Amino acid sequence: MSQVQPIVITGGARRIGLALTQHFVSLGQPIIISYRTRYPVISELEQAGVCCIAADFSTDEGVLDFARQIKEQSPAGLRAIIHNASQWIAEGGATSDADVMAAMLQIHVRTPYLLNQQLAGITGTDEPASGDIVHFTDYVVERGSDKHIAYAASKAALDNLTRSFAIKLAPRIKVNAIAPSLIMFNPQDDDQYRQKALDKSLMKIAPGEQEIIHLVDYLLSSKYATGRTFAVDGGRHLR
Repeated sequence: MSQVQPIVITGGARRIGLALTQHFVSLGQPIIISYRTRYPVISELEQAGVCCIAADFSTDEGVLDFARQIKEQSPAGLRAIIHNASQWIAEGGATSDADVMAAMLQIHVRTPYLLNQQLAGITGTDEPASGDIVHFTDYVVERGSDKHIAYAASKAALDNLTRSFAIKLAPRIKVNAIAPSLIMFNPQDDDQYRQKALDKSLMKIAPGEQEIIHLVDYLLSSKYATGRTFAVDGGRHLR
């Protein structure tokens, strides 16, 4: 019996990344995740059979080292790469604007670009639509943001990488992006903030991580969808 190819999820120990990791574990799908900080949940994931690799994506060397470890851990190749790792840094804080832009481009553009270049060759098989790459972008790609300019620009660049890699890797690998707005709240978000955020969409709900899980399942099962960005924003663009 051939070995099942694992799915790589960057930032797979928090929020939506964690929900995706737990979902695939429940299906018996082998998973490899990256994490930046060793939260208690990492030990739980390891006990569940998840391969958890500490990774520093703040430098190209750290990205390439993660790719090297992935190749060592995956002799049968990969089923998919899900680029979920992200940072959200605003301009105007203690970090200089130049450093904010550099950090946003590093995590949202250089990291997925280098990982795709390094790992596409071992993703999928020789059959069409046998592998997948999924980029997580953001609703702000089409709108912009006056408080998170570098973040929005870097996510827009990642959105463009989706189409370029879809062209390059077809028909063997499908490459798509997911552009969410509000999906789930943080525990510390107060009622005023929550209501303000809910009012920004037509649907006026925080749908939860299952909304993303269902979409990822669809993208991985599709034999035809590629080079597209799938908005998950509750009709926010119509407000």
